Formats: sequence, structure tokens, C-alpha cells
Amino acid sequence: MSVSTPGSATAPCRFAHYFVICGIDTETGLEPDDLAALYQWLEADRHGRSQETANTGENFEQSPLKRTFKSKVLAHFPENIEWNPFDQDAVNMLCMPKGLSFRTQVDNRDPQFHSYLITREDGSRTYGFVHTFYEEVTSKQICTAMQTLYQMHHAEHAGSVCASSSCSMDSLASSLDEGDATSLNKLHCCSSYDISRDTLYVSKAICLITPLPFMHACRKFLSQLHRAVTSQQPPPLPLESYIHNVLYEVPLPPPGRSLKFHSVYEPVVCQRPGPSELPLADYPLREAFELLGVENLVQLFTCVLLEMQILLYSQDYQRLMTVAEGITALLFPFQWQHVYVPILPASLLHFLDAPVPYLMGLQSKEGTDRSKLELPQEANLCFVDIDNHFVELPEDFPQFPNKLEFIQEISEVLLRFGIPPEGSLHCSQSATHLKSLALNDLVNDKKNGNLPGDALAVFELLQGNPTLERLQALAKRTGVTMGRVEALGRGKNKDWRLQCEEEELQDARLNVQVREVFASRFTQMFADYEAFVIQSAQDLESWLTNREQMQNFDKASFLSDQPEPYLPFLSHFIETQMFATFIDNKIMSQWEEKEPLLRVFDSRIEKTRMYNVRVPNLRSSSYQKCTILKESAQAIEQRLMKIDHTAIHPHLLDMKIGQGKYEQGFFPKLQADVLATGPANNNRWASRTATAQRRKDRHRQHSEHLGLDNDLREKYMQEARSLGKNLRQPKLSDLSPAVIAQTNWKFVEGLLKECRMKTKRMLVEKMGHEAVELGHGEASITGLEENTLIASLCDLLERIWSHGLQVKQGKSALWSHLLQYQEREEKLDPPAESPVSVGPERRKSETGMGMPFLRVSLIQDMRHIQNMSEIKTDVGRARAWIRLSLEKKLLSQHLKQLLSNQALTKKLYKRYAFLRCEEEKEQFLFHLLSLNAVDYFCFTSVFTTIMIPYRALIIPIKKLSNAITTSNPWVCVSGELGDSGVMQIPKNVLEMTFECQNLGKLTTVQIGHDNSGLLAKWLVDCVMVRNEISGHTYKFPCGRWLGKGVDDGSLERILIGELVIPCSEDDVGRNCRTPPLQRSPTQPRRLSIPSLTSRSSKPTAAQIQEAIGEAVNNIVKHFHKPEKERGSLTILLCGENGLVSALEQFFHHGFKSSRIFQKNVFMWDFVEKAVAYFETTDQIGDIQEPESFNLTCKTFCQYVNAINGTPRSIGKDGKFQLLVCLGARDHLLPQWIPLLVECPLITRMYEEYALLRDRMTVNSLIRVLQTIQDFNITLESSLVKGIDL
Repeated sequence: MSVSTPGSATAPCRFAHYFVICGIDTETGLEPDDLAALYQWLEADRHGRSQETANTGENFEQSPLKRTFKSKVLAHFPENIEWNPFDQDAVNMLCMPKGLSFRTQVDNRDPQFHSYLITREDGSRTYGFVHTFYEEVTSKQICTAMQTLYQMHHAEHAGSVCASSSCSMDSLASSLDEGDATSLNKLHCCSSYDISRDTLYVSKAICLITPLPFMHACRKFLSQLHRAVTSQQPPPLPLESYIHNVLYEVPLPPPGRSLKFHSVYEPVVCQRPGPSELPLADYPLREAFELLGVENLVQLFTCVLLEMQILLYSQDYQRLMTVAEGITALLFPFQWQHVYVPILPASLLHFLDAPVPYLMGLQSKEGTDRSKLELPQEANLCFVDIDNHFVELPEDFPQFPNKLEFIQEISEVLLRFGIPPEGSLHCSQSATHLKSLALNDLVNDKKNGNLPGDALAVFELLQGNPTLERLQALAKRTGVTMGRVEALGRGKNKDWRLQCEEEELQDARLNVQVREVFASRFTQMFADYEAFVIQSAQDLESWLTNREQMQNFDKASFLSDQPEPYLPFLSHFIETQMFATFIDNKIMSQWEEKEPLLRVFDSRIEKTRMYNVRVPNLRSSSYQKCTILKESAQAIEQRLMKIDHTAIHPHLLDMKIGQGKYEQGFFPKLQADVLATGPANNNRWASRTATAQRRKDRHRQHSEHLGLDNDLREKYMQEARSLGKNLRQPKLSDLSPAVIAQTNWKFVEGLLKECRMKTKRMLVEKMGHEAVELGHGEASITGLEENTLIASLCDLLERIWSHGLQVKQGKSALWSHLLQYQEREEKLDPPAESPVSVGPERRKSETGMGMPFLRVSLIQDMRHIQNMSEIKTDVGRARAWIRLSLEKKLLSQHLKQLLSNQALTKKLYKRYAFLRCEEEKEQFLFHLLSLNAVDYFCFTSVFTTIMIPYRALIIPIKKLSNAITTSNPWVCVSGELGDSGVMQIPKNVLEMTFECQNLGKLTTVQIGHDNSGLLAKWLVDCVMVRNEISGHTYKFPCGRWLGKGVDDGSLERILIGELVIPCSEDDVGRNCRTPPLQRSPTQPRRLSIPSLTSRSSKPTAAQIQEAIGEAVNNIVKHFHKPEKERGSLTILLCGENGLVSALEQFFHHGFKSSRIFQKNVFMWDFVEKAVAYFETTDQIGDIQEPESFNLTCKTFCQYVNAINGTPRSIGKDGKFQLLVCLGARDHLLPQWIPLLVECPLITRMYEEYALLRDRMTVNSLIRVLQTIQDFNITLESSLVKGIDL
């Protein structure tokens, strides 16, 4: 990563900051590792055992060679650097994450290399590169101590082994490679130590700490230092010369240049990308792909982008670093913003409790498998078992856009470099296994005592050289020493070096090409991101102070511009912290220098714009391959082939006579006086740095005088950037329980803040959309965005519930808490519901009529979820339960009830857990309570295939008709997802329950009867239908007769529904309640019984025209919304302010409906007469109209006859409604209206002042109706059933 931070801006350009040696401190001798002891204490605490049993570090169950002992930083040079203070605890912990390890001559003692990084508060990073090797223990005291420990260990075991196969033996056996019977037998011989017989070795580490990750260069430098110590010939110069050189005389290569410096035997080359290239990433991606395979790596990459919790798991520290650094390098132009600890020291295991997104690496013990690993939370965890080539993904996981083509393109790049896309773990593992066996043979051959240190290189030599192999075999038989092997193979060694360089070059090429493929995906996906950035602040200060309140990216518009298949991923991704920080950096670039990654990304977008001026196919999801692979690799090749700078050669230092001596096989005690400081400005780059430094200081002083005090500004910046994130890395030093408590307190605060932000965001989005809609049509936040926000709320609740868990059960902490609550409640009160859960009776119907109360019960809601066979996992059940509670506006109430059982909470959670911080818990429940102010359908709309019980209630108008009809009534309920089919209502019953597959939001009810019996006529006021799981109640107003010879003679009616808002005292935010979704809140429903209508006040001509405009406008708006967010079109057509009712009013204006003897004439009568007029053939012949007019006549007559010919017994108003709907669907309304106006009947049936007889009004009506011609209107099947056109 390029270090672009305030901290390092002043850092002089030195290649390395520190050289460190870690190992055993012979003064203090063998100390058990306190941190490991603390870890055991924490483990005991976690499993609820008494802490005394986990005695401090003296773990007698483990053989002494396997125990952890304290390592120390033995020396570090220079003493300190102000811009990067030396953190002794952290460095010691990361150089030797497991502490000291001991070996005897029979064990494998190959040197190991690993790297680590330390993330500072401001997010900047320092890298450490560590070469660990084994050195013979010369201290008699330590050897004796080890002998004593062994005697104690054997004594401890003697008793228990006699008694039975002791559990400690078992645990030890399992920690030995496989844990099979044979290893038990070997136990005593292989891992014992006898001072008279065995040589004891202890690990030692040498480490370089650098500001940039020059992994290859540091690895080479350190391995050459070690080779110099183990080789028989002393190095050309004392080791101090090389270390002094790398610390003080080797500069950082300038951007876009390469640099050569000299180590003990060979030169070392490193290079740095230029300002317009991707930032430095020296970890070989080849290894990451070999370890995981492309498919797994892309899945892991997606998890990192969506900021899930990522746990990498491997025996090898370097593998953890390679995968972590590889994955984060691929994120360009984004950066991981949360906890980042690629190597988690054993003592920090409790940090896996962290209820925040993290990317951590955990070293697996030999022989332990995934099932033994207890992780506090797994609901949102991506577990990557690197050694076994396996990735375990979280549930509900959106795929990366164009994933298949993307994988295909990466695979092509890998194949060009000869890497199998499925990863070559299995073959590479067997190869390394063979290699280590061969080395063990070499090492274990006691006669071959003076084997050169770099055994690996020797093995590589032997591998390829038949003569040497024969010589080696001969030597083995005769016992001749093999010390001069490297002399024999010196020519070969040169080739080997070239081969290494070639391999390095290939790695660099592959790295840059693969990263270009990844970068090119983002350049395409976010090519237009700038258009959606909201630049609202006038200056940096006002922006920083109001950062939390500001929306800085127009998410809805951005998503509406994206291709459909991208949406599941993008809607989640734009909610992440890394995306927010990226946009923040974009906004801040108005006032300050562009962040380097952003600068490179923006310049790339510019370039693509120049090359291909984007055609308007913005929403195309076609895959475009990366086109700049060749050029991108060339820059690196040129730098590596032609070196730009060469550093000063190592030279003799001013050392006292006798210093610099060394003993073969032992790393010497270095002379501190010559390594403590660098040379006085005696070289080119130091003076260059000094002038640059002065320039920077001047610039800084200048900027300090500008408006904002720097400290204040830094504080704002940190706060602005740390929205929703708290810790980059755990404190690696003092780990007292107090520090752990402090860390957890930070988590609690962070979780509360995140809850506040999330609920606010959910409210603002929802309310904002509804304000725009003002109750017309369907007021909702985009379905997609809502889903994303709810998913992130589920994730937050899971993290809160898994913080500070005592003992983990199942993958979902929330669901396991609910289950334990359910178990306790059912024990107390098995048959009935617990009285607590009754609460105030909530869901009353508006009019107080009929519907029995729906009981509010936490347990009942759980049972609904448990009965859903579609959901197979605990995490899924917890999410479904959260969605259901949110839809019922009971989330806060349910969780409050769950937490009211304090005995259970105490049993499940530690003292520091979020759920046991009373004040924070109250605030958290209050934030969730605020969500009751808006309507969610997040359960009904997601679980579309489940069976749901419904209850229907028919309410007749008893004053004017009999309550029960003698005929056989039937009902059919339809919703956005389907209909229930026609259901017979049992005789003399007004209420029925039925179960059918989820209908979604309910839209229409068809109700009718067969007109049999004496009292067949039936006046229905309304029908109520309730979803018995979600409690949503819909009212379908009717207010008309069903029966022959009454009203318009209809035997069936289609009723349009509206959601009933529950009115009860405990409703929160009643005043800011959402307007009802399906109706405009202002106008009372018109009772359309003609006898009543005639008396009520009639709308004026202006009101009628306005109503038509409004109805058409709503339909236009409906089609301008993204498809998934459109409400029900039926409501806009047939609802109470729909197009049909507006046209009815238009046609009723001035209509002579009342006749003598009270027989009413309906609109449909006029339509039928008009058809009869058109159909009389002589009339059609008479009309001297153009052909198109005759055609329109024909279609009009055809439609009316089809409606009249339907087997359904729809009344006259129902037929008129059908004609309008069909005319709108087939775009015929604007042609039919002139027909009716031309018909001579109009004068007989309409008054002079009627709107239909006013040419200007009719023309404007036609123009308004033409605006919906372009839309593809589909009608609900309940409307057009039985119409044969």
C-alpha cells in the first residue's frame, strides 16, 4: 500500500527504518509467556471454567518443547525515529507471534520467513520482514532448566498414564501432527530432551522494518545475512557494515524508478510504480491464486468489498500475509477501512469477538481442524482455510457483477503464466512435503555435521545435478563431509540466481496484469460516479463539521442507472465504509491534494472517456475486457531490466579493533555505537531530502495560518473518516483485563453509533420518498435499497448479539438467545401464551367492526418462522424473524421483552457485553423504536413462496338490507403475487379463514353470489382481509348491492383494497404516520349507490378535469419508477381516485340519469345504444367518414359485445370499468371518445352543458389520455377474467 498519511509525509525517504533482533534473553532465562497465560485465562473465562485451573503459563499438559516461552527484543537500531516510534511490544509479538520455540537436533530446523504489518491510528502502515532461524543454546542455565521441566513433565504424566489414557495425553497427541496411535508411542522418544544426549536449539529472528512493502528485497537481504553467519567463510565485511548500509545509506526508490543496493553476497533490486500506475504491491498474487484458486479468490474478494468479517486460517504466517495483502491490493481504488490484522498473535484471540468488520489472519495449530475452532460469531463470517483450499461464505451473499466472465478473464491471464486457475495447492503441497523430507534426511544425517546453512539452496542444487546427487549418495555411504558442495555447484548457483530473478520478474508481470483486470472492472462499473457525488458544502471546515448529517452520494439515482444484474451487489457495496471514504476523498479533493489512489483512478476514467466517447448504452451489462495488460507489464520490466539508481556500497565502518568478530552458526552481538546513527549528511539523497523537507515545512506553516487550526482539522478529518469504524488494529502491547475492557467499551460505543446511523438512514430514506409521493400511488424507498438497509440492520443485530457471548451455540447468536428464551417461557407457561406477550390489544380495525384481535406475541412470531420449511439455517431464521418484527412494527418491543429476562442475559453474556450495558441498551431499543414510524413489507415481499393463513370478513349494511343472503356467495382475493382462487363462503357465515401461498400486498377482492333463494339481494359495505402472520389488514370498500333487479343488476363486483392503519394508544409517532398507501388521505370515499349519489353534492367541471389529470399523472409516474418499486396499477386504474372513477365523473356530468318511475339509466346504457346505432348497417353506410373511423367503430363494437358476452354477471358499472381498462391497455381510449361525441344519441341523453358536449373539453381530455399511449399496461387477471376478444 502506498503510505499516504499525515504521519509519513515528513518521513525521510529511507528504505528501512529499523533493524531488529528478537530471541531468548539469557539474563532472565526461561519465562513462560504471560500473554499465552492470559489467553488461557480468557479461554477459561469464555468456557465458564474457573480461572484458577488455567494456571499461569506453566501448562504441564504440554511437553516443554511445545510450550510458549517469552521472547524479547534483544536489540534494535536505531534507538528511535520520531515519525515512526519503535513499539517494542508490538514488534516482539509480531516477529515471534508464538514466542520462543525450542528444538533438538532430531527436529526440523529450516529457517522460516514471514512478514507482518502494523497499522497506526491514522491508518498508515509499517511493514516488518522477519527471517527466523534456530541457534544452538549455549547457556548451561537454560539447558538445565529445560531438563528440569522435562523431568517434571514426565513425573506429572507417569501417574495419569498409569491410571488411563489421560486426557492430557490425548490433547497432546492431537496437537502432534495427526493424533493417531503411533504418534502416542513416539511421544516419549521424539519430543523429549536429555541434556547429556541432545543439543538444544532456540529460535531467533532478524527483522527489517520498512515504510513500504518491498517483500522480495527484504527477504533476500535477510537470508543473505543469515547465510553469512552460517557459512564457513566469514563475510567480506562485518555484518554491521551491511546493516548500517541498509538503514542509513539506501534510499527509497523514487516513484517510477528502480534501485539496486548490495547485500552480503549479491545485489538486491527493488522498484516502485510511477504516479500514474497502480500502487506498490510486492506480495506475489501467483501464490494467492495457487493457494485458493480463482473461484475462491473472487468470492473472498467480494466478501472483502462488502465489508464482512474475514478470517484467514493457515499454519504458515507468510501465507496469511500473502493472501491478506494480495486481496487488499486488488481493492484499488478502494481501501479496507476496518480492523486489519493479517497475523493475529495467540494472545489476541479474544479480539475475534470484535463486533465490527475485520480482516484477520489466525495461525492454525498442527492437526486442529475447523470444527474445533470456536468463533464467537459466524452469521457474517467468511472463513478462509488457506491450507485446505476452502472458503466458507456467509449466507445471503450477492455475486460480483459478471462473475463468470470476470473469472474467465483472470484465468486467461493466469494460464499465460502457466498457473492453473483452480489453484495448484495440492500439487504444490506435496512438492514442499517432499522437499522437506529430503532436507530432513540431510539434517538428520549426524555425520554430515558441517552442512552449509542455506540447505534449501543446496537441495535445489542437488535436485537438478545428477553428478552432485551421485556424489552425495557416495558421501553418505562413506561418511565424507559435504562442506564444499557449494564450491562444486558455483556455476550452477549463478544459473539458479538468474532463474530466481526471472521468477521475480514473472511474478511482477503477473501481479500487475491481474491487478489491471480487477481495476478495469471498477473503472467500468464506476465510470460515471462523479455525476452522482453531491457537493453541498462551501468549504472544507463546514463540510467536516456537518459530515454526519450530509448525504454525499445520490445512491438511488446511481442505482437506477445501473444494469439490473449488477444491482444486488452494487446496492450493498455503496453502503460500505470503503465506498463512503472514497467519496469523502473525492469531495475533499476540491480543497486539498487528491488522495493518490483517487488520482490514479480518476485519470483512468478520463483516459477511457477520451478513447471511447461513451455511447448512451449506459445500462449495458456487457463485459469489456481489460485492454492495457501488455503496456502495464512493460513499465515494470523496463525498470527491473535497466536499473535507475544504485545505492552506496557497504563499506568498513569506524569500528574498534577486535569488534565485528563472529562465531560460525551464531548471530553476533552487533556494535550498537556504529549502528545507532547514520552518517552526517554525506550523500546525495540526504541533502535532497533535507531541501524537500524544508520546502514541506514551509508549506505546512503556510497552511497552518489558513483558516483551520491543524489539530482541530485533523480531529475533524479523523472523525469524518471514522464514521462507523473505531479500531484499525488492536493495541498489541499491554493486555491487562483493563485494556480489554477499554477495547470492548469502544466497541459498545461504536455499535450504538452504528445503530443510530442505520436507523436514521432507514427513516430518512423512507420518509424522504414518502414526502415526494405524498401518498399517491405507492410510497416506498427503492425495494432494492430497502432490502440492502434491512440486510445491514440484520447484520448489525447479529454483531450486537454476539458481542461478549459466554459460550457460543449455533451460528446465530440472536436466534440461540431467542430459542433459550422460548424454552424458558414454554416451561413456565406451556399451553397458553405468556401473559406478558398480550400487551395492549393492538390491531384494531378502523371501524371497530368484527375482526378478532391479533395477539402480540414474541413466541408466536418465532413459531411462524419455525414453521417455515423453506428456511434451513439459524442465521436465516433470525433474519426472517427480524423482518417479520419490523413489518409488524414490533422489533423494539420484542427485543425489549427478550432482554427483560435478565437472568438469561446474565447467563449468556459477559459483564462487558453490549447487551449488559443498561444505558446503551435502552438507547439502542429507542433507536429501533423510531422505525415504527414507517411501513415496511420486508417479510411479505421476501418470502414469496410460503403458505400464509388469511382471515376474511364481509360486513353488510344491515340497516338497508338483510345481513345474510340466501344465495351461495363466493369470494376471490388477489394480491401482487397471485390470487386465492374462487372460494365458496359457507352459508350464513360472514367470516372465514383460508390458507394459500403468499399473495404479497393485497390489491383486489372479487365478491359475488348465484342469486338463488328468496332473499338473494345483498348490500355489502366492505370486505376486510387480514394476513394472520404479518397482521396487515386490508379494507375493500363496496357500498353497493349484489343482486338482479337492484342497483345496476350486478351479481359480482371487483373491490379495490387499501391498507388499514392500526389506531391504538401505544402507536409511536402517530402524528408523523405515513399516509395510507392506497388512497389519498383527503377525500372521503364516495358511496356510489346511485340513489345516494344523486343527492350528494356533485363535483364541478373543474374538479372533474383536475381528477382526470391527477389520475393520468399517477399512471405516468408509476411507469417512470424502476420496475421493482412500482405499486399496484389496478389501484391507479380502478381505485377511488383512479382513471375509471375520474372518467365516470366526466361521463356522468350532465347525464340525464333519473327517469320517471324511478328506473335509473346507467352510463353503460348510453354505450350500448351507441353500439346499436353504429351497428345498424345502413347507418354505417351513411357515415361519410374516412376508413380509419369505420375501423375504430368496428373495434369499439367488438369490445362492447365481448364485455356483454362474458359469462360473468358483472353489473353495468362493472362493464363500464372493464371497457375503460381494456381501452387503456390497448391504447384505444383517445379514438373511442370522438366516436361517442359524434353519435347523435348524445343530444337525447346529455344536457346542453355536459362536458361531453363541449368540443374544447373533449379535445383536452383526448390529449391528456394520449400521454399514456406509450406505456405497456398489463391488467390483473381478476379484471379481465372471461373476456374473449
